[in-house]
Amino acid sequence: MSQSESSPRVARRASRARTPAQVIAVLGVALGASFAQAQSQAYPSRPIRLIVPYPPGASSNDILGRGIALRLTSVLGQQVVVDNRSGASGTLGSEIAARSAPDGHTLLMAVAGPMSVGPSVYPNLTYDPVRDFAPIAVFATVPYVMTVGPSVPANNIRELIALAKAKPGQLTFGSSGNGGSPHLCGELFKTMAGVDMIHIPYKGGALAVADVVGGRVQMLCTGMVALSGHIKSGKLRAIGMATLERSAALPDLPTISEQGLKGFDVNSWSGIVAPAKTPRAIVSRLYDATEQVVRSAEFVTFLEGQGAEPLLMKPDQFAAYIKVEVARWGKVVRAAKVTAE
Repeated sequence: MSQSESSPRVARRASRARTPAQVIAVLGVALGASFAQAQSQAYPSRPIRLIVPYPPGASSNDILGRGIALRLTSVLGQQVVVDNRSGASGTLGSEIAARSAPDGHTLLMAVAGPMSVGPSVYPNLTYDPVRDFAPIAVFATVPYVMTVGPSVPANNIRELIALAKAKPGQLTFGSSGNGGSPHLCGELFKTMAGVDMIHIPYKGGALAVADVVGGRVQMLCTGMVALSGHIKSGKLRAIGMATLERSAALPDLPTISEQGLKGFDVNSWSGIVAPAKTPRAIVSRLYDATEQVVRSAEFVTFLEGQGAEPLLMKPDQFAAYIKVEVARWGKVVRAAKVTAE
């Protein structure tokens, strides 16, 4: 065979030849993919702890946390155990989760308060919601509703504003704690309505609800999940949806925006995050499990029965959303001059 005939074959062989560095790189990618797959298949290897950064009881976060934990247990084949770690408007439990091992066996029930409001209220937080967590999924949104006790002579927002202006500094509103979303809802109402009301923070939403029902506090603005049963029983009077759209759970209740405070918009969201540096294979496994739960008719029925609505965000979407929420609520905190007490 002539040299001219053999050259193309030699060239092809040369093009297919790999340097030692290339071989190592290819093997590294293959081994990495195999390891990630094996890691995902082996996970979870033991029960999973889901930190809910609020106390147990009739609060939106605890109810939804237990609801998602129960269903993830079925999908993942390992028990997902709720661990209530309350304090500092949800930031204490969030700090614990951020410091946990990034192996997927400790997760955090992430909600708007400690994730998007807390950083602006508590300047000395030991965690950063963007840097220190691996977002997995948002699974629900919780419309907020403004309520008053049955003895308060107000049936709508206009009447509540008139009452507050007639009694400056005398009416009170409760919240699950300083710097949480219920607190910010009350502060936003004060600012937009031009009224003077006293904030009464509690160590958890269930205690705030109990005192409004008992007549010791006049107003509470928080998630439908915690309030729907009391509204239906008549123990609390709903006077306005805090979201821009009416709720399917209370279709005849006008929004606060409709009633004159244009643009008033407060709600919460519920999601799951893991400590930063949790392997992507585990994050993907957890997202797939959460998606399976959220797309089930049974879970949608559960959420709607609580006054919540299904909402699914992928990890990258969730990460971007946290950044937007931190910026949005930072403006509200500064405008209302909310500080850690």
